[in-house]
Amino acid sequence: MTPLPGSVGISSLTVYDWEAADGLCGGTPHMHLVCSEAYVVIDGEGSVQTLTASGFADTPLRPGDVVWFTPGTIHRLVNAGGLRLVVLMQNSGLPEAGDAVFTFPAPVLADPDAYRAAADLTGDRAAAARRRRDLALEGFLALREGGLREFHTAAHRLKSELLDAWWIRWRDGPLAATLTTGCQLDALKSGDLSHLEHGALSRLERPEDPIFGMCGLLHPYPVPVPPTRPLHDSSGTSHLRPPKELS
Repeated sequence: MTPLPGSVGISSLTVYDWEAADGLCGGTPHMHLVCSEAYVVIDGEGSVQTLTASGFADTPLRPGDVVWFTPGTIHRLVNAGGLRLVVLMQNSGLPEAGDAVFTFPAPVLADPDAYRAAADLTGDRAAAARRRRDLALEGFLALREGGLREFHTAAHRLKSELLDAWWIRWRDGPLAATLTTGCQLDALKSGDLSHLEHGALSRLERPEDPIFGMCGLLHPYPVPVPPTRPLHDSSGTSHLRPPKELS
């Protein structure tokens, strides 16, 4: 199976209708470090609350709307009634490989063990997802009053050990897809049409069982991830590799 165009990830999402401490229903505030995200609204209504260095915003969501945001945007989905989305994510499933940081209160962010315990869904998964949401909302409301730079620093510290693995996933997914297009353009310029003989259709069936995601009940479509290439080939020639060697 070929990867989705551009090696994006795609999911369908029914946003949580659990009421939170501030009286609103919705998902768990969090931030991605390197992935942009897009919402295509297919039903219901609500909003996405965002917090960046430019401040807080609350953007309405209605059927037919498409909104997206870049890394560093803390976001929280609010469900005002039956809100359902199609979610597009960058980078070959990288968000599922750890590129998300919950806005837990500062003492939890400062302790990796406490962070993992708060983020894990153990036991009753619905109850655990709700506890996780409520704890992240507590931190999110505090961040609206200040401390965003400190949150960025804590997020980097929590995820720093994953960066090399993320880099390889990016290299072998989105970067490879872009370079393939460049090779095809070069081939067309020289009159080589051979890649057109390999046209094919792929299909992904909608996953039947939803999971408790960060923002709601999630049906993530599997992202075909190409096999990881070694950093060097058999001749010893170096492939493109991270700025520092993997340990």
